[in-house]
Amino acid sequence: AARRRLTDALNAARDSADLGSLRDRAAVPVAVSFAGAALTEMEASQGLPPEGIKDRIVICLRALEGSMARRLQFGTGILASIGSCAPFIGLLGTVWGIMNSFVGISQAHTTNLAVVAPGIAEALLATACGLLAAIPAVLTYNFLARMMAGYRAGLGDLTAVVLTRASRQIDGQIAIRGAAQARPAVLRAAAE
Repeated sequence: AARRRLTDALNAARDSADLGSLRDRAAVPVAVSFAGAALTEMEASQGLPPEGIKDRIVICLRALEGSMARRLQFGTGILASIGSCAPFIGLLGTVWGIMNSFVGISQAHTTNLAVVAPGIAEALLATACGLLAAIPAVLTYNFLARMMAGYRAGLGDLTAVVLTRASRQIDGQIAIRGAAQARPAVLRAAAE
């Protein structure tokens, strides 16, 4: 679902002429967030050098990227912990079962299969349970990690598109201001 929302946001950002029209697309909340962050910084930075505005927009968009990625990563640490700890818990059970087998051998003073088998069965069951917990956890974690890496790359793409729109708007405003300031000088020169 997050990837689909991100794809919709990228398409909306590419189709929008400017950040204002992108911010008004309420059906695409991810794009609205990115455009809103850029426009908020642009409005707060009125009258400041354009290079600084662009740098601050990048900072705002990167912070937004990070918060969205962190929100998506919530809970994956548990999977990583299960995947790394479960085999060791199974190993502990294996050691425990083998120790019980040795205790049974020493108490019965015999190496009869009936004495050894229950402890070995416990050991094998503990190993199997540890692996049954670890394998799906590791596979799921790796799948989610790949998905999140792709999502982060998509967020980077969205940041680039929004930053391009913001840069274009800022440069357009500078060109308009420069033309307005140059016009009286041209008129004076023509009048002279």
